[in-house]
Amino acid sequence: MAKKTIVTRGKRKEAIARATITAGTGRYTVNGVAVNALSSIFLRDVYSEPLSFFPDATKYDIAVKVNGGGASGQAQAARTAVARALLQVHGAPDAVKQQMLASDRSLLVEDPRRVEPKKFKGPKARARFTKSYR
Repeated sequence: MAKKTIVTRGKRKEAIARATITAGTGRYTVNGVAVNALSSIFLRDVYSEPLSFFPDATKYDIAVKVNGGGASGQAQAARTAVARALLQVHGAPDAVKQQMLASDRSLLVEDPRRVEPKKFKGPKARARFTKSYR
């Protein structure tokens, strides 16, 4: 019998993450690199935050592919995708879902904010060039 595989998606700014969860031995990789091998402790914590809500998360292999955006945006997109996948695997218990939403809403809900485009007559999106003479 084939293993049950769940694929979910998470987005943050320009980063898009796809998480694949299968039954396994507890491996957690991001773009082929183990999460424990990441150099930044902060990013390691962000990637592994959804695992703290599920004590039996070590029974699954989690593979995340992320592209676009920066390191922090990629980590936040991956954590959203992993949290959604773990909820699907466990049949979405309402108590855990409410606990996750109370802890940090962006674990399950994507942040809709995006970068505002630059306009003409200015160096940035809102700032305007100043006219200085005299």
